[in-house]
Amino acid sequence: EEQLHVVYVPGAYEMPLVAQKLARSGNYDAVICLGAVIRGSTPHFDYVAAEVSKGVAQVSMDTGVPVIFGVLTTDSIEQAIERAGTKAGNKGFDAAMTALEMVQLLRQI
Repeated sequence: EEQLHVVYVPGAYEMPLVAQKLARSGNYDAVICLGAVIRGSTPHFDYVAAEVSKGVAQVSMDTGVPVIFGVLTTDSIEQAIERAGTKAGNKGFDAAMTALEMVQLLRQI
């Protein structure tokens, strides 16, 4: 746990900016963005999910630091809970493994 630093953001849309600040700080080998965007009855879900996804990818490309997208995009809270760590896998664990693999890969090339 001493190698982890948890930062909470007010919402998923704010993730890319905070990830960028963390990645540019030089203090982290990787940044993992975890969260959930749950579909509602308006198109808001589509905009937020798309912008967060693009923003996280852009931060990684701009900084050269692996920024892992672990944001669940689901139709319901129940789906998010399942994908977060019950029947349908554990997105947080998967994101952490991806971060470790990317750090090692980038050190090798």
